[in-house]
Amino acid sequence: MIVGIKDGLKLFGVAIVCACAVFVCTFFLNYYLDCLALEDIPAESVQLYNAQQLSAKLTCLITGGVLAVIAVFLVAFYTGLFIEERSKIIGALKAMGYPNGTIALRFWVFGLSVLLGTAVGHGLGYALAPTIYSSMSDGFLEVPLHYHIELTAGLVIAPTVVFSFVAVLCAYLKLRVPVMQLLRGKAEKAKTGKAKDNERSFLWEMFFRTPTAHKALAFFVALAGFCFATMMQMSWSMTELNDTVTMGVVMLVIGVVLSATTFLLAMTSLTRGNAKTVSLMKAYGYNFWEYGNAVFGGFRLFAYIGFAVGTGYQYGLLRLMVDLVFNNVENMPEYSFNVPCFFITLASFIVVYELAVLYFNYRIGKENVRKYVSE
Repeated sequence: MIVGIKDGLKLFGVAIVCACAVFVCTFFLNYYLDCLALEDIPAESVQLYNAQQLSAKLTCLITGGVLAVIAVFLVAFYTGLFIEERSKIIGALKAMGYPNGTIALRFWVFGLSVLLGTAVGHGLGYALAPTIYSSMSDGFLEVPLHYHIELTAGLVIAPTVVFSFVAVLCAYLKLRVPVMQLLRGKAEKAKTGKAKDNERSFLWEMFFRTPTAHKALAFFVALAGFCFATMMQMSWSMTELNDTVTMGVVMLVIGVVLSATTFLLAMTSLTRGNAKTVSLMKAYGYNFWEYGNAVFGGFRLFAYIGFAVGTGYQYGLLRLMVDLVFNNVENMPEYSFNVPCFFITLASFIVVYELAVLYFNYRIGKENVRKYVSE
């Protein structure tokens, strides 16, 4: 059939996001359940106990919720991309009489990437749990580590089933188009409105139209900036608040992994989709900087918008934790917006982002026009 087990295991972006989400939720929820089993909590640890319980619930709700939404977008994106790339084969199957539901059901295998990611994240969460327990208890509250099978069911099995259903549903909705449209491949959208050729050059037209034509990729570029800003600054702040580097390092690694994953997904798809256009532009004499800015330049704004939103998000989240969750805990340090950290993170993001764009600009420029002469 058109979709196989190997195809389901190739969704590395989905697997990585799911692994990060389940990794965080595993040790926080496990800590929450182990705390519920404690008896005779010392009076001096009651405030810390209540604060850590609320912190665990809020962190899983907010962080896990955000990453789950991202994973849904990724599954929908991969499903649509898969159907687009194999539209002629799928169109032929529909012409032969295969109903949409039968074809869509094969997309359940996309849930295997979720299974892989959640299983890895769950295992890593338990592996790091002893260190996290020590960090969260802060020496005042000893919490023994136990395994909870209900967490495995809720964080590994349930997401696999849910995301398999999401993939099938997205595929079914994508397949509700005429057979001839699938056989012709991706149809060009009709242009509306007055022509603007006299107002803008071809390069500027392409600069503005490329993000509009690839809204999902613009979202992922913004998401990369969001993850970078959020996790980098949060890791620094959490190190200062907890007086330990464990949680800071965890947030830092998660931020780098999520940011790199979403950015590479967007840029790889953008490079593949515009390779023919750039090869033709080179044949007509456009240079490295011109075709690079035309293809990638329009996404720069989305990256920095994502960075700005991520900065505000991490500040609001930590402010909520300090003012609401840990407001009654003794010796809790004051928290304020870390200006030096912001500028260091921003400078790092600018350097990394621009170097990465240069790399993909170089990659797309390697395409040879002879490859497309027969098309």
